[in-house]
Amino acid sequence: MDLNPTWEYVADSVMGGVSSGGIRRERHHGCKASILYGDVSLENNGGFIQIACNLGDSANAFDASEWIGLELDISGNGERYDIRLRTDQLTRPWQSFRTEFTALSEWQTYRIPFNTFTSHKTDAKFDQAQLRRIGILAIGRKFKALVAVAGMRLY
Repeated sequence: MDLNPTWEYVADSVMGGVSSGGIRRERHHGCKASILYGDVSLENNGGFIQIACNLGDSANAFDASEWIGLELDISGNGERYDIRLRTDQLTRPWQSFRTEFTALSEWQTYRIPFNTFTSHKTDAKFDQAQLRRIGILAIGRKFKALVAVAGMRLY
């Protein structure tokens, strides 16, 4: 199932950090893509930039229980990035279900089963029937980010 996300850009500036970047929609290595770019800085207790999209509507979570996981078409700069999922189970902004991947320069299709996401700062077990938000983050170390997403689906 194609998700056709509407990505938004978020940075550590919401917490006083000084990382900088943005999102742009353009052709990348021959494919139309949404591109997260910028510089991750650890200054001022910062350390991330991200693109994220909401699923479902404002009142209801998205029920992904019929699918095994996420499938993403990704290209990048050889750096490691996080994928973070949020569900209605989570009550704090620092809680998530997460995994990571390396964005190689050539286009790759990554299949990421939901059962590979680990709980972070929560005892909740991931419930894919309560999926709310998906984020792709450049986080945790000083580096130049460039990750392009040409497609995202459930499989």
